[in-house]
Amino acid sequence: MTSIIDRDAYPFESHWLRIDRGRVHYVDEGSGNDDTIVFVHGTPTWSFEWRHLISALSPSHRCIALDHLGFGLSDRPHGVPYTPEWHAENFAQFIDRLNPGPFTLVVHDYGGPIAFPFAIAHPELVKRVVIINSWMWSFAGDREMESRGKVAGSFVGRLLYRWANFSLRVLTPGAYGDRKKLTKQIHRQYLERFTDRWSRGAVLWPLARALLRSSAFFDSLWQDRGKLETRPVLIIWGGKDSAFKPHQLARWRGTLPSARVVEIPTAGHWPHEEDPQAVLAALTPFVSIPARAVATR
Repeated sequence: MTSIIDRDAYPFESHWLRIDRGRVHYVDEGSGNDDTIVFVHGTPTWSFEWRHLISALSPSHRCIALDHLGFGLSDRPHGVPYTPEWHAENFAQFIDRLNPGPFTLVVHDYGGPIAFPFAIAHPELVKRVVIINSWMWSFAGDREMESRGKVAGSFVGRLLYRWANFSLRVLTPGAYGDRKKLTKQIHRQYLERFTDRWSRGAVLWPLARALLRSSAFFDSLWQDRGKLETRPVLIIWGGKDSAFKPHQLARWRGTLPSARVVEIPTAGHWPHEEDPQAVLAALTPFVSIPARAVATR
């Protein structure tokens, strides 16, 4: 938690906001209450993953990116569950206390299930939604994801997370379309947030176990998926993602037929890390065009 941060790559001023369960670190760059973008990361990363998009968009937009409790530079409380349901409650409280006004929501990976409950409950505050290799449904019946979830959530999975740093040393590089783009310098910024076995077991592993254990929570989001249809949606998808395969994107297409979909065939799970220019080419016009008048349905 005290390791050196690459301030050349991540030159943003740090802010902290206290919620009930601890202090949340976030960056808040740029200006414009009518053009605010909130970026929500997944696991096992932190707001560092959004640095390219923040640097490019902050001259014209207010860009907010938090670190979930347990991640990045935020507090890491003990004795808490670190489940997606728990993170979702924290995210809602963070937005409520920061009060950024209406915003564009950009989610990646677990950032979707963490932020979608707020978007569903407060559609009047979410002007647009950008989905990057994420989901909002139970994996029940998906044989590949069920198999992965069973291994990840097992006793062996916990040992791998704690002792081998499996999430960051194996899964993260494996989910890149081009592993060479995960340089040692970039990888270090993620590895050094989880140098101790306790944090890897207590913070990272619960989200691996939740792939199956939180099925009811994911299913509740799926039941409310129609709420997202009331907003303009952009889906950006890395086509070489080893975690989220093409059938996951196909499910989004069927769920949100009016969404604009931009595929980046050479990118993996983190297209905004691997090919930020392609992501910005899709994202910049989407967040710059005035959203249609929105109303709660």
